[in-house]
Order: sequence, then C-alpha cells, then structure tokens
Amino acid sequence: MHTRIFPVMLMFVFVWPVSSQEADSIRVIALESVTVTADSYKEVINRNAVLPVEVAEKDFLTGHFTGNLMQTLEYIPGVHSMDIGSGFSKPMIRGMGFNRVVVTENGLKQEGQQWGSDHGLEIDAFSIERVTVRKGPSSLLYGSDAMGGAIEISVPPAPADNQIFGEAGLLCKSVNSGFGGSLMLGVKKGAWYTKVRYSEQHFGDYHVPTDTVVYLTMRIPVYGRKLKNTAGRERSANLYTEYRNGKYYSNYAVSNVYQKTGFFSGAHGVPDVSRVQDDGDHRNIEFPYSNVNHLKATTKQQYSWHNLIGSWDMGYQNNHREEWSKFHTHYGNQSPPEHHPDEELDFSLNTFGSSMKLRFIPSIPWEHTAGWDMQFQQNRIGGYSFLLPRYDRFTTGLFGLSTWRPSSRLSVSGGLRYDLGSVDISAYTDPYLETHLQGMGYDDELIRQYKWRSYPVKRDFGDFSGSVGLSWNPEGAHRIKANIGHSFRLPGANELAANGVHHGTFRHEQGDPSLSSERGWQFDTSYLYEAKGFSLSATTFFSWFNNYIYLKPTGEWSVLPHSGQIYRYTGAEAFFAGAELSFNADFLNCLNYSFTGEYVHTHNRDERTPLAFSPPASMYNTLTWKSRKVQVFAELQSIAKQTRVAKNESVTGGADLFNLGGSLSLPIGGLNAELTLSLRNLLNAKYYNHLSFYRKVEIPEPGRNIRLFIKIPFKYSLK
Repeated sequence: MHTRIFPVMLMFVFVWPVSSQEADSIRVIALESVTVTADSYKEVINRNAVLPVEVAEKDFLTGHFTGNLMQTLEYIPGVHSMDIGSGFSKPMIRGMGFNRVVVTENGLKQEGQQWGSDHGLEIDAFSIERVTVRKGPSSLLYGSDAMGGAIEISVPPAPADNQIFGEAGLLCKSVNSGFGGSLMLGVKKGAWYTKVRYSEQHFGDYHVPTDTVVYLTMRIPVYGRKLKNTAGRERSANLYTEYRNGKYYSNYAVSNVYQKTGFFSGAHGVPDVSRVQDDGDHRNIEFPYSNVNHLKATTKQQYSWHNLIGSWDMGYQNNHREEWSKFHTHYGNQSPPEHHPDEELDFSLNTFGSSMKLRFIPSIPWEHTAGWDMQFQQNRIGGYSFLLPRYDRFTTGLFGLSTWRPSSRLSVSGGLRYDLGSVDISAYTDPYLETHLQGMGYDDELIRQYKWRSYPVKRDFGDFSGSVGLSWNPEGAHRIKANIGHSFRLPGANELAANGVHHGTFRHEQGDPSLSSERGWQFDTSYLYEAKGFSLSATTFFSWFNNYIYLKPTGEWSVLPHSGQIYRYTGAEAFFAGAELSFNADFLNCLNYSFTGEYVHTHNRDERTPLAFSPPASMYNTLTWKSRKVQVFAELQSIAKQTRVAKNESVTGGADLFNLGGSLSLPIGGLNAELTLSLRNLLNAKYYNHLSFYRKVEIPEPGRNIRLFIKIPFKYSLK
C-alpha cells in the first residue's frame, strides 16, 4: 500500500499548515470565494495540525513566568528543561534535546552552541508573547534538526487601532537573590507597528538544601548552603517593526542577548575543596565562567494574491561563546597566550539563513504549500584549549505539503521533503600534546595518531523526510489525531570531529568522521475531548531509529592528561515510547482542578540499556481558586525515581514538591498592574534533577524559592 501513497503525494504541491507565522498571517483573509477565519490562534493550530500542539499565550506565560523560557514551558506535558544552574536552560521534548529540537523566532531557527549540555538558550524571556510547541517530528517544516520537535516563538497580530502602548516588568527571586526588569515601548500608527524592549537580570549564588556535596567519595562543603560561583547576569535589547499595506506585509527584527554565568568550581575540571572556600561575596563571578553574546537580525517579506501567498524569511546570527578558566596546562612546553591568556575556549558561530514558502488555496477543501530552506554556518575557534575544530556547514531542503479537508470534521495531511547537507571540517594538530607524548615514551605510531586532534573531513549528506496524518472531529467535543512519518538528522560537527576533554562533562569526547545520518520512523496518536468546564487529552507516541547517535564509553584509556576513558560518538538502534495525559475540570463556579502526567521510555538496543538524559515520569496536581481579579493555587509536583539510566549515569531519586501561588490584578493610578507570586519547593526538599548539568556532581536542585513577578501594561489611543 505504501508504494502507492508516495507517488500520489508527489502529484501535488503539499501542505501541512503548522507554521505559526503562516497561520497567523492569513488568519482573516478573503481568497475569492474562500474566507479563512478563526476564533483563536490556538484553535487554528490545533484544528490544522496532525501532531500534538501546545500553544502558550499571554495568560500562561505570565502565570508561570520564571525569567527563563524553558523553565516556564516545563508545565507543558512532554517538555523538559535541561538546566545549567539556576539561570540558564535548554529544551528537551519527549526525551530528545540538543540538536534534535529546533527553536525558531520570527520564522528562522535559533542557532547557537546547542550541542553542549552546558550551553543555554540565548533568548529574552521577557519579550516572548506567544509560543507554539510541536511535540514530535517537525523535519518537514524545519529540516533535519527538528526530528524531536519544535518550539516556535512568534509575535501576536498588531492591534487594530492606532495607539501608544508599553509595559514595565519586575522579577524577584529569593533562591538566588535574583532581580530583573524589562521595559517595552511601542506604537501602532496606520500601516506601521513598532516596539522596542530592554531587559536585564542579575542573580547571585543560589541556595541548595544541603551543607555538603559528595562526588566520587570526595566531600565538598557548601558554605552557607550557597553554591559558590553560580551567580550571573543577562542583558538583552530588541527592536521589532512591521509594515502592512494591502496585500504586502513585512517585518524586521534585531536583537542582542548577552549572558555571563559562573560555573561551580567542582563542576569544571577535577573537584577541589580549596576552590569552593567562601569568599564572602555571593554576587561576584570568578573563574571558571562563560560569556555568550547572541546577535540576530531577521526579516520577513510577504505578498498575497487572490488565493496565493508568498513569503521569504531571511536572517543573520552571530553566537559568540567564550569559556574562561585560569590558564592551566598539562604540557611543560605550553605557555599562556599573549592575548587573553585565561580564555580556555572560544566559539564564534555565524549563521546565514533563508526560507521561502509559497502557499496556495485553490478551493475550500484543498491547501498546498511548497518551500525551500537554505542555511550556511561558519564556526571559528580560539582559546588555549581544544575541543571542537573550525568548520563550514551548508544545508538546503525542498519540501511540499498538502492538506485535504472534505468537511469541517476531517483533515488529512501529507508531505515530503528532501535535504542536502555538506560539512567541511578543518584539521587541527596539537604540537604540545605531541611533545608531551614523546616525553612519556609513547611509540611514534600512537603519537602520530593523537597529535591530529582533528583530521580534515569533507562529507555530503542527503535524505528524505515524509509524513502522513489525519485529524478527525467525529463530534463537536471530540478530536482524534494520528500521524506516521519518517525523519532523519545530519550528524553535527561535534559528532564528526570533536576530540578533547570537555570539562563540563568530565570526559574525553571523540567524534567519528564516518558517521551516517540518523534515520527513524515515528508514530503518534492523540485524543482530545473538550466541553464546557472540562477537557481531557491523551497522547501516545513511538519512535524507532536505526542509527541513533550517542556518546558511547569505549573502555579505551585516553592518553590526554586527566581525561579517563574515551567516549566516542556512535550510531545504534534505539527506540522511544511514551504517553502524556492531562485533564482539567471546573466546579463550584470558582474552583478548577488540573492534572498533567507523562512518561518516556528509551532503549538502546545495541547496548541493551536506556539512553542518557531520559526524563523520569512526572505529574502535576493543581487546585486553583478563581475570582474576577484574583486566583490562588496549590500544587503537588511528583517526580518518579529514575532507575533506567545509561552506562556511567547515576540513578536519580524521586521527589514530591509542594508549590503555592497566586495572581492579582490591581488598579494603580489608572493602570492595571498584574502581580504573580509563587512559592516553589515550599518544604525546601532536597532532590535532584536527572537532566541538570550539575546532576553528575551530586548537586541538588535549588531550595525554597519565593518568586514575585509584577507587570504593568499601559496604552493610549491615537487618532
């Protein structure tokens, strides 16, 4: 049967209208005899998508605001935050993270150093007004890196009337003495809509509910229960403007995000008790620390004809990451660099991206889209240490998607995509290591092998992605979705050519230039019931990969000093399976009870072990009391014990956390202030996050945290 499906699909230009920017841009558009309308953005997305989709808008983002995007989105089933201390995080969806989840802003992929577990997401959380989370393979829209899902950050439509508007925000957190603020000012006048924002956050060393950390039998004191050198700060500025005149629409956005954060000394290199002595200052940032600056400029150009919409997204990004540590060397012949002698690693990633789409609606039941994406990356390196070589990477893809809606209750979607990729990795030799090995008496063959920290690698890749799915609404309150797809992912430069001691992970990581692309099949089903005052959602998913790339402990001893055994990127047969359940009920006119739960099962069939970073099962039980301007909630967050761990990964105990909070709408001088107060981990429980950067050194999660967020919006009408 499947041999007939793809030729039929190839006869059309295909569409699966799940791009948030596209859906929003034609939310109310007359196409000759066709009018596309919607009650809400969330309803549009869920009606059209054949994969599970969650939309977080203003109320959700304000009520769960933490100053960190991923920690805010953790309340969505299947979404996890891989934390780096108390300040920065990166996304994980259904057990997949790193280069398997795409984050887009203004239509283009956010590109940084997302391959590392100690690299966060450089996006201003204050500026985010709408997020769409696509759980499951999204390679058709975004290319190979989206095989695990996508997080889309988009801008809501401009107000219809002319006005000057803005908001002031203030965030305070007790666990790290953190405080932050944001100011936004905008204007809507005629065809123009513009806003500018500046945000800043500062935080100190964060509290943990323990006096001692035990790592490899070494007892490391935590003075004052504050984790030394985990302070940090973030500054960001962004400008957004759009212009709409008849059938033409365009927007332009420029942003710059700067982050500086310290690393707990025991989590960078070999733990040393002397390095964690209390210095009396809980806000200073000492060695080791990281500096990251992310500059991004994007534009969207769009024109609408009778039943055709063409759009072109373009952008440039520079992600500059520096890791600083007091100069140290294991080689007697290596002296400090003359310029920036304490800069250990330096990565400068330049990305040029382009995405063109043509959307065609010939009749009421049919909708088609064709698209072309292109991206070029150039990574340059520096510093006195070495981990990843310089490289150039080019990817491009053509896709077509189609949707057939014979009635308002049934939607069938399918599509194909073909991607090409090439990577050119530069060679890197290490003369200091060569001299060191000669002095240690190693033979010439081994010395020749190890002095080449990176061989020159030129590889080309290409493969198909495909998907077929349906969304069926048999009755008004029910919706059933099913989707099956094939996806693939090009191996990253780190997986092909990394070769060095990654102090953030305590191991010698080594790439394999012969790796093939990841390939897999993924299947999703979901059921949704919505009625007045009640909703129920249940989802199951299964993914199988014949070449899932992971870091495998080889048992080979590395000759690099203080490195242990070699962990090499290797392909294996693997599968993921899991389920998500949520329901929500209103009762007694003022109370609401909600439940969310999730479970992910991962398995490496070659090693007969789970995969690393498998999130534990978890659930939230929340009871909320609401009135017109006030709401209060009590919440029990339960995290199961994670015993299914990969080799050299620790078992993580479970925990029950109690949270309280509420929000208040308060009139102040003619303005309406929104206050949100929450108490997280009310009982100051000691527990561990299996996905945390600090988990491997037995550091528990932050203790009790009182968080206050105040937002004061304003607007004035213009004639």
